[in-house]
Amino acid sequence: MIGVTGATGQLGSRIVERLTGEQLRLIVRDPARAPSVPGASVAQAAYGEHAALLAALDGVDVLMLLSATESADRVALHKATVDAAVAAGVRRIVYTSFVGAAPGATFTFARDHWHTEQHIRSSGVDFTFLRDNLYLDFVPGFAGPDDVIRGPAGDGRVSAVARDDVAAVAARVLTGSGFGGATYDLTGPAAFTLSEAAGVLTEAWGRKVRYEPETLDEAYRSRESYGAPAWEVAGWVTSYAAIASGELSQVSTAVRDITGQEPISLEEYVGRE
Repeated sequence: MIGVTGATGQLGSRIVERLTGEQLRLIVRDPARAPSVPGASVAQAAYGEHAALLAALDGVDVLMLLSATESADRVALHKATVDAAVAAGVRRIVYTSFVGAAPGATFTFARDHWHTEQHIRSSGVDFTFLRDNLYLDFVPGFAGPDDVIRGPAGDGRVSAVARDDVAAVAARVLTGSGFGGATYDLTGPAAFTLSEAAGVLTEAWGRKVRYEPETLDEAYRSRESYGAPAWEVAGWVTSYAAIASGELSQVSTAVRDITGQEPISLEEYVGRE
């Protein structure tokens, strides 16, 4: 049996769609929102809820652990969920991590993923880490209402990956063999600058989109105006800083190697919108 957390989300629902015919347990906070899939059972539990997770994971062999929504206590929620999975007898965890996950990663949320990976490693269960780049789906949203992309990304490149490609990889890893103990960087087919992204959006939308680099100070000041907590603002800003540093520029062949399909490019993605 395959358990899937976050099955109602944009990535989780895509993964579930590709697992039709498998024995599934959809682990969700709101059962009313769970996708209707033949052969799937639904269990109500949230990240970190030990007792609810023990019941939800009973009988699950492989867990697709989608990372929780960013929060100040996300690592603690991940660790508690992993602990519940181990206690429930889950034998393998497939976890959606982030490229360059490390304790000193520029992108602050990538540090959360590293700590989660370390906890999974120490738990003793088999694992596969899918280290996603930034989602390609986010790129059009980088442009503000004035069609300007602003951020401290400099001339750095990002090999953003489509959620559909991540879902396709996850489905193969969950149902196949030979992926135990492996870590895969999931990227698109090419790395691009935000200036180049603006050019692609200009072509697709038929109106001028441009990239305006910010300094780190300018980026923090502009985003602090939203009133978000400091950890969230840092995550927003450092995602661009990680592009500038080159940490998100490497292109991987993992999507093609695992699925047999070429990953979706930015041009293809915006052409579908």
